[in-house]
Amino acid sequence: MSEDIAQDSSGFATRARIDTTTPHSARFWNYFVGGKDHYEVDREIGDQIKGIFPGLVDVAHTSRRFLGRAVRYLAGEQGVRQFLDVGTGLPTADNTHEVAQRVAPDSRIVYVDNDPIVLAHANALLTSTPEGRTAYLDADLYDPEAVLRAAAGTLDLSRPVALMILNTLGHVSDYEQARDLVRRLMAGLPSGSHLVISDSTATSEGMIAASNAYNSSGAVPYHVRSVEEIAGFFDGLDLVKPGVVRVPQWRPDEDGGDAAAVDAYCGVGRKP
Repeated sequence: MSEDIAQDSSGFATRARIDTTTPHSARFWNYFVGGKDHYEVDREIGDQIKGIFPGLVDVAHTSRRFLGRAVRYLAGEQGVRQFLDVGTGLPTADNTHEVAQRVAPDSRIVYVDNDPIVLAHANALLTSTPEGRTAYLDADLYDPEAVLRAAAGTLDLSRPVALMILNTLGHVSDYEQARDLVRRLMAGLPSGSHLVISDSTATSEGMIAASNAYNSSGAVPYHVRSVEEIAGFFDGLDLVKPGVVRVPQWRPDEDGGDAAAVDAYCGVGRKP
């Protein structure tokens, strides 16, 4: 994105980049989690996929609850005070900064996305407690070093950081490239940092059919992977118990961590 667009406070230039004729992953997901930031084209493919595989709605909701549990665990039990959320998506309720600062008001959170629809809503994310700080970066997952350089304006990268990549890596079609991007991001973070990942998985015919339908809609494709491939993102890290599991099964608590057999897996790993 050019600097003049990034600094366009009126939002007109950003909105001009938003395509409302093609389904969009952030708007589609926002529709599934009960948000309000979507268009008819997103609702149409969303309703089509609900007809093919209603379980994707459960994936959306349970993945969102996993985010809350993971952030509460890191801020509350591990004392993490810095979060780098890559592939932010559209704001709904209980975003990373809200959960973290509820536990630890001095937490600092950097959101990263390079999508115009997300950028247009960035102001909704740019809130913070007086003690902490929240920032938004228009940056690209495919350039991890640039992400880290920009994040260093808000975060102290000599101290532990929680790297959050939720429901995002499926946009990287090549698995080895996705692993390399994760490795490069984690390489710039110190010992004691954590990696938090959740993603849809090719663990049922319904999910595979839903993925194929979505990818045929004209939207940017999203590739569901095997559980083993999700686990591979944590190579070299110490997995937090219970390891790589279905999202409702990761340290369930009173938030409704049900036993639904959703087609999405997650994990949290600590950098030694």
